[in-house]
Amino acid sequence: MKNYALSLLVLGITASALAIGGGGGTFYNLDQQGGWNGYGMLPTAYNICSNCSPQVTWARQTGVRLPSLSGSSTRHDVGGTTQYADAFWNNKLIGDFSTQGLPDTNKTLIPSLHNFIYDVYFFGNNIASSQALEFDINQFFGGKSFIWGHECRIAGGHEWDVWDNVAMRWHPTGIPCNPRNNAWNHLTIQAQRNFRNQVVFQSITLNGVKSQPNFVSSPTGTNWYGVTINYQQDGDYKQTPYSIWLDKLNFSYW
Repeated sequence: MKNYALSLLVLGITASALAIGGGGGTFYNLDQQGGWNGYGMLPTAYNICSNCSPQVTWARQTGVRLPSLSGSSTRHDVGGTTQYADAFWNNKLIGDFSTQGLPDTNKTLIPSLHNFIYDVYFFGNNIASSQALEFDINQFFGGKSFIWGHECRIAGGHEWDVWDNVAMRWHPTGIPCNPRNNAWNHLTIQAQRNFRNQVVFQSITLNGVKSQPNFVSSPTGTNWYGVTINYQQDGDYKQTPYSIWLDKLNFSYW
């Protein structure tokens, strides 16, 4: 996402959680749950827009049998007439406007959370048309915004970038990102807010290969309160339409 911080200001959302004790839990099969809001994003500002068709078009369909791993995947489409336009989906899991029944009204749960895992399978039958795929974890509390943005550049250069909160730009990690076409790819992202309140990018595991970004950022300011996740598809120089299917999207926090 080119102007990521601005995109987080407008977002709304339900799913299912299973507590694992100690203030932690796991949301299972979030790709099949409600509560996802979709938006378009147009260059060069990349502000969120909800009515910007035909410049950028997007769609989301649950309950897809083929392709799927669980028997029910979710298809995400991006297209349009403007090159390098993006489609962006957000789900508010915990805190303000929680879609999971976890509003944390006493404001005790979210400040206690330090570790997050975003685990998902994705499939593309024209994956080379993707400029990039983005998977993000966001934590907001105490006037601070912690953003773990992860972008797999495909047409954009086959490399993982992570989001520099302070500089508000992507930081190249040097880690290759070569997802398989016409096959399921398994992605696991581990992120941490350490005891110094730093944004630690711990690891990215794609199809069994685990890499460490070796990057630490700092939080920025916000008045938002919550834990959210994002998924995004970026268009290429032709804005070639393409679809990505997500399955077995689980999110753990503790």
